[in-house]
Amino acid sequence: MNDIKRRSSTGEFGAASFFWRLVASLILVFATYNPTEFSYYRWLQNSLGNEGLGPEHFISGIAVIIGWTILIVATQRSLGWLGVVLGGALIGGFVWWLTDLGWIAVGSVSTLSWVSLFCLGLLLAIGLSWSHVWRRLTGQLEVDDNDT
Repeated sequence: MNDIKRRSSTGEFGAASFFWRLVASLILVFATYNPTEFSYYRWLQNSLGNEGLGPEHFISGIAVIIGWTILIVATQRSLGWLGVVLGGALIGGFVWWLTDLGWIAVGSVSTLSWVSLFCLGLLLAIGLSWSHVWRRLTGQLEVDDNDT
């Protein structure tokens, strides 16, 4: 237990760190939109047709925008646009391979939506984690000095 506390307090990155970044990314992605009725998008859509929008929709929307801003900015700064494109291509190729093997059946729009949303969450989690992975692989620390 002390080893876990020491690792987290020193900022050491590991599989658990990536897992929690993946969970956070997936929560944001699936809370924003998913093929079920339980998403911010569907809530807004239903409210527009029924009782109208209220302050709870506004506050929730701002929270969603803040979450997306944090993840997108962190991913873009960590991977760069080329890294985002290459990471998306790699994840897409992996999904294609799994589909070709018959492990994923993307015959329905719903299934394709779930797979695509998971891939987006995975790409965002990789973006959140990449600086830590890069430092571990190369020993180099990335510093963003564009905001000076």
